[in-house]
Amino acid sequence: MTENRQTLLVVDDEPTNIRVLRELLKSDYTVLAATSGEKALQIMESDDCPDLILLDIILPGIDGYEVCKRLKADERHKFIPVIFITSQTTEEDEVKGFNAGAVDYITKPLSAPIVKARVKMHLEVKELREHFKKLSMRDGLTGIGNRVCFDNCLEQEWKRMQREKASLSLIFCDVDFFKKYNDHYGHQEGDKCLQVVASIIKKTANRPADSVARYGGEEFTVILPNTDSEGAVELAENIRLAIQNREIPHAASTASRFVSLSLGVATVIPSQKITPEKFIALADSALYKAKQNGRNRVIFHIV
Repeated sequence: MTENRQTLLVVDDEPTNIRVLRELLKSDYTVLAATSGEKALQIMESDDCPDLILLDIILPGIDGYEVCKRLKADERHKFIPVIFITSQTTEEDEVKGFNAGAVDYITKPLSAPIVKARVKMHLEVKELREHFKKLSMRDGLTGIGNRVCFDNCLEQEWKRMQREKASLSLIFCDVDFFKKYNDHYGHQEGDKCLQVVASIIKKTANRPADSVARYGGEEFTVILPNTDSEGAVELAENIRLAIQNREIPHAASTASRFVSLSLGVATVIPSQKITPEKFIALADSALYKAKQNGRNRVIFHIV
């Protein structure tokens, strides 16, 4: 079984310093290296994004302070811990480093036990933060993402698709006559129903980039990056059929003998001409039309 090793990035213009830190840490971590601030920022844009950065202050071109500031200004990297490793030891230097966003400050000459202990501690803190962040974005009943997760994901994918000038699709799903289901079968059965629906949606929208969330009550969303309108409508129909084919009895529904979904779909190429809020409104409007037109159907909003 492959060990899931954490990755460190050492940024220093002295190859000797890089070699010392790599020898010190390579038994426990994967160690990447950069000899300039520009190279470090390039690595941060790649798939080899590290879990922690050991950053020298004095670098050719962009110095360590500026590298740290740029990383902390980027939503993707702002929570990656940065430890300054430097020979600059004045109180003013330390304050400047912390103000730039560093979590720690280790002075040269390096103490091997201190470096190892600080790296280990800050990685553990990062893991703990990520654990609680995941919990805060999970719906307690269904186990999928919650409204906070939806908002965060939409913001990130909106910016990414805007940069790539690519299509972003959104599906809104609503369980038909769910209040009647609760009234007829009871709230415990209603909770079980929502859990099954969430599981089926998650299983059907199964690409790694797809994001499924419980928007609230009996309403679910699917965010689909790099997906055109045809692909989004096809997936929405697959979700509808998967729910229908599960054949969960719904005696109080006039849309079907079984639990069914109404789905609204919208697709845009994000730009300054449309906001994420408007995008949500388009999908919600399509969902409303699906419910108006008899439910248990997919409606696509034509922009």
